[in-house]
Amino acid sequence: MTQRVLENKERALPVPAPDLVLVEGVRGRWRVADISETFAGRLGLDASLAVGRPAAQVLPGGVPSLESLAHDAVAGSCALLDIRVRLGGHPDLWRVDVRPLGPDVGGHLQEVAFVFRHLEIRSREEPVSFYGMVGNGPAIREVFRKITLFAPSDAAVVITGETGTGKELVARALHDQSLRPDGPFVAVNCSAISEELLESELFGHEKGAFTGALRTHRGRFERADGGTLFLDEVGDMPLGTQAKLLRVLEEGAIERVGAERQQRVDVRILAATNVPLEQAVGSGRFRADLYHRLSVLRIHLPPLRDRPEDIPYLVEHFLNMFARKYRRRIYRLTPDAIHLLQAYMWPGNIRELRNVLERVFIETQADVIGARAFGEWIRERQDFLADRETGRGPDRLSLPAVVLPQRAETGGNGGQEPGPPVFEAEFYPGDGGSRNTRPANLTAETIRRAYRDAHGNLADAARRLGVHRATLYRYMEKLGLSRATLEKD
Repeated sequence: MTQRVLENKERALPVPAPDLVLVEGVRGRWRVADISETFAGRLGLDASLAVGRPAAQVLPGGVPSLESLAHDAVAGSCALLDIRVRLGGHPDLWRVDVRPLGPDVGGHLQEVAFVFRHLEIRSREEPVSFYGMVGNGPAIREVFRKITLFAPSDAAVVITGETGTGKELVARALHDQSLRPDGPFVAVNCSAISEELLESELFGHEKGAFTGALRTHRGRFERADGGTLFLDEVGDMPLGTQAKLLRVLEEGAIERVGAERQQRVDVRILAATNVPLEQAVGSGRFRADLYHRLSVLRIHLPPLRDRPEDIPYLVEHFLNMFARKYRRRIYRLTPDAIHLLQAYMWPGNIRELRNVLERVFIETQADVIGARAFGEWIRERQDFLADRETGRGPDRLSLPAVVLPQRAETGGNGGQEPGPPVFEAEFYPGDGGSRNTRPANLTAETIRRAYRDAHGNLADAARRLGVHRATLYRYMEKLGLSRATLEKD
């Protein structure tokens, strides 16, 4: 690898030679400028073929993406240290230090160096609890990092993510860590209020401004003065209200409905949406100027199906919460029950997980919850799927197919009577295409073929096989397969 000098300016000590160097290209797209033979070999890559290619092609599916880390390091002109990442859908975790190198040899393009350390998790780690959010995986840790980075600013933040991922928790964390934590935090759901009432709810109205306005009403902007206003489901806001919101953001002043003068307000705006705002702008449902005004900073919350490693921590968190609520304790879920939850696609995300666990908590009188406790819930999901496929139920293509637990094959038990069955469940993504309703029975050959078709991307291979990524990893372990052996085939 090309020799590059990296110095820690604060301590004037040398740092390890980088494993990877990215250079910023046109439109903020990053390319691989250099990669060490050792690091490339560990990922099953050819270093000579990787140099010069887009980073998103060489290392796709990183969580968080290496491009976003490179951008943040350059934008902040500082190193990002000890960031936990997962590369290319591979189950292994890494710790990475990211350091901006400054302009390249030509003096125009920014370069960023990455130093990776393989993270060995030998035992269960303590979960990270951050303003009501719980987890330890790289995806949620990146959310925590961005909250800490963005909170001190007064710039607007758009929080994206599917329903049930915890967008309001992120908004409250941004407020609590901001420079105005003692000010009010006011939330409004833009999709839950009719178009006729939303303007009055946001900006307020004077007595007699319209029929039914029997008294003066302070809007959400006034109530949030000196604090934070959280606009939930902002993508559903009517276009007329969007125009008035844009004017308030630009002028820093509101005018109540029926009023004759403006009044100044000091409010930080946080907005959340599960609608891709870029698509909404393209289809004319969201104003482009408002989009640019709101999208100064962005935080994306990953869906729960992309965080299977966090499910044990979330389960423990909710069990403790229900123990306080119902004044009795259930200590844990069995490993089979945890694996079952990790195999499900969770279209309702953390909200759905909480509701399912609360139901099973109430129904279970034992100290431990096993996989069979979820049997009724699984059957209900299958019935829902059957109704949908026969046209009797709602068309929800985002919902997964569900397969009832199957008795797993087990070896001999020393002549003893068979114990209770061990359950394994597979949940298949509902992508609108053909769906298999049988338990997954992956063979080494089908995994090899999917891996080749996915060009070495395990996450894509799992999608091609119709199983969750965690399920693919379990079958690989069961069949004695690894990324290295798959690369050799």
